[in-house]
Amino acid sequence: MIDVRQGAWVGALVAAALAAVLLIAQLPAASASPASPATARFASLAADVTEADGHHYAATDDTGRTMDAAQIVQHADGTYLAVYHTMLADGRFHSAVATSTDLAHWQRRHDFGPGSSQPALAADDRGGYVLAYEKDPDNHIAVRGYADLAALLTGRAADAFDAPRTLSACAEGTPAITAAHGDTVELTGHYRADCDTDRQLVATLTDFTTWHAAAAPRVDRAVEAYGNSGNIGDRAPLDLAGRRMVLIEGQRWRDDFGSWATYAYDPVTGRADRLALRTHGGSTAFANPSATLITDPDGHPALLVSLFVPGEGAAPGEKGQLVYWREL
Repeated sequence: MIDVRQGAWVGALVAAALAAVLLIAQLPAASASPASPATARFASLAADVTEADGHHYAATDDTGRTMDAAQIVQHADGTYLAVYHTMLADGRFHSAVATSTDLAHWQRRHDFGPGSSQPALAADDRGGYVLAYEKDPDNHIAVRGYADLAALLTGRAADAFDAPRTLSACAEGTPAITAAHGDTVELTGHYRADCDTDRQLVATLTDFTTWHAAAAPRVDRAVEAYGNSGNIGDRAPLDLAGRRMVLIEGQRWRDDFGSWATYAYDPVTGRADRLALRTHGGSTAFANPSATLITDPDGHPALLVSLFVPGEGAAPGEKGQLVYWREL
């Protein structure tokens, strides 16, 4: 015979388990209805790495440094530029810039120094470049302006600004540059909400002297809708199918690097698609997404994607930076 109290206890456990199952069942999976034509087009081109026209896992530069969190753009002369970070023997991240002509072999050109990570690069409308990265100690966003490509590759910044932390007392970083025109640089980034979990921010830097940052809860909600209670971090804008979209990483559980996934966010609808990415070996975790339109090494227009594959979700041989492209 079952004790009444024991029966009540078992009944409560069953009810709790049923509630958990129902909750999980209600969490959105990969979107049946895409957030926008741009997010749908991106998924059709980039979701399956095995269909790419070119790919490289575990990217490194010519000195053997890993090219973690690499973002790649193309200069007007066709040269590919990558900014990335590496944890070195001094126990600190170092950001660097490298060049390539084939997306496979990278020559490191300049190290931006210890305590620099999560770099982002964009051309301005004056023939130069703007670089932003997370800087420690006192993790904050640093922005540097370079007059031309030669200045960037030798680290000769004409303008410099280290942003004050205004949304978090603990950390602000992982910048992405959405526009650089005239005296204005528009950025996105993360802030450590309540000194606990990373959430999204938008910021504007004017004349390399005036900084304004604000929280971006609409972006957070789109990623949280997939059951992500961990960090919402790195992101990158992309114009595709005539519309702006944003690639963004979301973490299901904080401190679980195997739970990172990549989402395609539509700023118009405020919705995001979860990208069901497929690699050759079946890796399951993807972080630090970025993408850009390029002319590939064979001379064809292409979409280039760069993702970091954490070791916790990596198939054999796929840990580290993944770079791949699909011809348009």
